[in-house]
Amino acid sequence: MNLRQMFEFRYALLTWPLILVVVCFGLAGIFTDYQSLFVGVGAVFAAIAALGVHDLTQTRHAILRNYPVAAHLRFILEKIRPEIRQYFFEADTDGTPFPRDARAMVYQRAKRELDKRPFGTQKDVYAEQYEWLHHSIAPRPPVPLSDMRVEVGASCAQPYRTSLLNISAMSYGALSANAVLSLNKGAQQGGFFHDTGEGGVSPHHRVHGGDLVWEVGSGYFGCRGDDAGFDPQKFRETAGDPQIKMVELKLSQGAKPGHGGVLPAAKVTAEIAAIRGVPMGQDCVSPAHHSAFSTPVGLLEFVAQMRELSGGKPAGFKLCIGHPWEFLAICKAMVQTGMTPDFIVIDGKEGGTGAAPVEFMDHIGMPMRDGLTFAHNALVGIGMRDRVRIGAAGKIASAYDMARVLALGADWCNSARGFMFAVGCIQAQSCHTGHCPTGVTSQDPARQRAIVVPDKAERVANYHRNTLHALSELVAAAGIDHPADLKPHHFLRRASSDRVISFAEQYEQLTPGQLLLDPKSSPRFGAAWSAAQADSFAYRA
Repeated sequence: MNLRQMFEFRYALLTWPLILVVVCFGLAGIFTDYQSLFVGVGAVFAAIAALGVHDLTQTRHAILRNYPVAAHLRFILEKIRPEIRQYFFEADTDGTPFPRDARAMVYQRAKRELDKRPFGTQKDVYAEQYEWLHHSIAPRPPVPLSDMRVEVGASCAQPYRTSLLNISAMSYGALSANAVLSLNKGAQQGGFFHDTGEGGVSPHHRVHGGDLVWEVGSGYFGCRGDDAGFDPQKFRETAGDPQIKMVELKLSQGAKPGHGGVLPAAKVTAEIAAIRGVPMGQDCVSPAHHSAFSTPVGLLEFVAQMRELSGGKPAGFKLCIGHPWEFLAICKAMVQTGMTPDFIVIDGKEGGTGAAPVEFMDHIGMPMRDGLTFAHNALVGIGMRDRVRIGAAGKIASAYDMARVLALGADWCNSARGFMFAVGCIQAQSCHTGHCPTGVTSQDPARQRAIVVPDKAERVANYHRNTLHALSELVAAAGIDHPADLKPHHFLRRASSDRVISFAEQYEQLTPGQLLLDPKSSPRFGAAWSAAQADSFAYRA
């Protein structure tokens, strides 16, 4: 038995009380009053055993179900001082900007605990890059949560009204079965969608009937032919399911754009292999590029094919913006063919993943806000923004995160990390090992038992509802009637010690049709527009 096994729940209940008993009985030899000592030892052993049984059977804390008795140390440390709690348990651990108290905020909202804070802001409001939202001297009534939705695919046979906050793409395989069950049941209770991720639609996505967005990646899992390419008939069979509300083509993801996806062999179970159509014992790899198309026009034709095969459901694609001329090439293809996706999801390089090379996580891909404003203005510049909805994903957890991206051009937001926290993730950073301490990303049934689906599903729904309520309050405080009315000029940023700028000043704003009428008038878009071509992603000198 190694040290890891000694802390696993299946051993912990026996190991530590046994050690304690051995130590205590050893001490008994030193004393003459054996009876009283044995009574004391028995009482201690019984108390620890009772605590362990309680930890194993309670449903509130996932980590206690996997690490009974021993995991109490974590909660003790959390309560010592707020500074220690924040430093060890709420600070971002991957080196990128993420609010220290964001995870605590998600936990509080998911558990319906008080999410207020005393003593004012913990931010340095005079530091560079500090941001704020203008408030109004004449606040508006809060927006009803039922009105915080947006229609996607208005011209489709089966349009969909999505919530402004949804579960971002996370595959079954990357997540455990109980995590998927909890997320989908929470989505069903809260009336928002659950993106399947590129791993395909698993049986666990279907149990509770929550709305699904089926993401199809370059591995074509769920619609994969014998040649590992796209199979239209398999796609039609799956996409026709009424539970699937939209279909999404994944071009890239923010944490590792241009790299493809990887599910380590240790996490490829027989069930996952059957769902994805891949062999066991090998890493499940999604290629870095698609085989079904190779040009901007081909991409739009493939999205149109997905729409037709699904029976007229909204079809779109997701990407992290890379070379500017490549996205503008897609825009030129839209102008040339008249074909448009129903939606585009912009993922940012700050987005999370279970496994990626450090160089990709730190230095490849455009940050979400920059990519979002680029895509939004590109569509405005070709006069087609009203035909394409935009979703945004990349470290969105709070209502302020949502308000900021809605102002920059998004129609709705997707969150992965926030909903993972609601299910029980503690950012142990062992996603790729199969040893997730709370069972969120582990395929080990013994670890998954820590996630009690009804309890965690309620937390997922609570987090969604309470975050939208907070967004409603932000919008009302700004004197605005609906989140869709948020604009870049509503937000300010301290650019330097003596200069404050609005988002409208920071990010170039194109006028409708500007790229068609006078592309050279734009410093950011002009050169890339000239280099873009509808029939190729290559740079045209």
